[in-house]
Amino acid sequence: MRASLISILPIIVSMVFSTTIIQAAALKVGDAAPLFTGQDQDGNAMKLADLIGKKIVLLYFYPKDDTPGCTKEACGFRDRMSELQKDNIEVMGVSFDTAESHRKFITEYKLNFPLIADPDGKIVDLYGVRMDQKKMAHRVSFLIGLDGKIVHITAAANPDTHFNEMKEAIAGLQKT
Repeated sequence: MRASLISILPIIVSMVFSTTIIQAAALKVGDAAPLFTGQDQDGNAMKLADLIGKKIVLLYFYPKDDTPGCTKEACGFRDRMSELQKDNIEVMGVSFDTAESHRKFITEYKLNFPLIADPDGKIVDLYGVRMDQKKMAHRVSFLIGLDGKIVHITAAANPDTHFNEMKEAIAGLQKT
């Protein structure tokens, strides 16, 4: 019994240490937003670096096109777009879905912002929002300031919470 415990001890220590490293690498307010290049629904390159210094970016990750919660969230951003644009905010959605799926989703719900296809999960992983062992992202939004730093993170499953928290965070940017 003792020999078995001793033989698996390095594995347990490795797992605990690995988890600590992953948690230490989680993004937080004040961190520089990881730069990425992805393709939108039309195959156009979307580079976060191109927006830094020009726009405040509301980068939101969501699980899947055309599902109830994700549709509510996307339509909520669509319906708030004129208000967001007044505040110099560019909205970009990211999920594992393909560009074709994004095109259909945008057409069906008349969305007025780009959706980035991330079928291999590189952007999702860069931001640390992958659901455990799934090809889906958690519902997490990052508000990225003109300086390229994260100014707010919302990680609630409820789309209404996302809207309310982001609205408050944007209002806070106006005051500074």
